[in-house]
Amino acid sequence: MIDHARAIDLVFHNGKLGQSYNVGGFNEWQNIDLVKELCKQMDEKLGREEGTSSRLITYVKDRPGHDLRYAIDATKINQDLGYSPSVTFEEGLSKTIDWYLENQDWLDQVTSGEYQHYYEKQYQ
Repeated sequence: MIDHARAIDLVFHNGKLGQSYNVGGFNEWQNIDLVKELCKQMDEKLGREEGTSSRLITYVKDRPGHDLRYAIDATKINQDLGYSPSVTFEEGLSKTIDWYLENQDWLDQVTSGEYQHYYEKQYQ
């Protein structure tokens, strides 16, 4: 989260007008590997036996055109503006998980759909 905000600030102050910049961490993950890392960290953070969360993974038939991984080429922002992430992907994922665990009330409101009432009132 902080790295992304730093990148936006860097582009705002030093980016060239009209240019686009991809913000990334110079690493690629297959989707299943990312899910397994997330499960591993959740088990650690919640004091669960290792492998508890990963046993919840259900494999389904891939849809046509399914992406096995996602990748962003952040070379331009790195070379033109000197941006590089300050944390590893795993560290950033850990901090993101911590934020959600520490903000359970916010998470409950979002996952309950309660936020939709706001939009209903604003855009009637």
